[in-house]
Amino acid sequence: MANINDYIQQIVGAAAGKVDIPANLKDQILGGLSSSVIGSLTQTASKAGGLEEIKGLLTGKADAATSSITALAGNLFNSNVLSKLNLGSLAPALSGLIPGIMGKLSGFLKDQDGDGDVDINDILLSLKGNSGAAGILGAATSILGGLFGKKK
Repeated sequence: MANINDYIQQIVGAAAGKVDIPANLKDQILGGLSSSVIGSLTQTASKAGGLEEIKGLLTGKADAATSSITALAGNLFNSNVLSKLNLGSLAPALSGLIPGIMGKLSGFLKDQDGDGDVDINDILLSLKGNSGAAGILGAATSILGGLFGKKK
């Protein structure tokens, strides 16, 4: 299984393909969408009850459209990316991609360590992927591991 960062980038690319993004801003917008989603997961993981929220979203038990993780991703995208660009009527269309992207994450998390349930080890394995963690994923893994005393 690909790690969650790769999966998010695939989802972002597919979702953004439905919006006519100016070529000179495409990389910035796609990167901003991806980093906003990862940022919302990372920030959620560091708060009390955050792991359960992430687990609910990534296993499909929580509705992505009403998730606080989705709202946070939207806020991060709006404040860190859209507010800095003059996109006019394109901004709402881009911001509207966030719930769909988060909805596609539903079901990403599965029992990966073979113990019959989805637990912290499965979250860590999903964040890490097969190729190891780096950058934001490394930070997220460190936060999750720190919360549970299982640093990887």
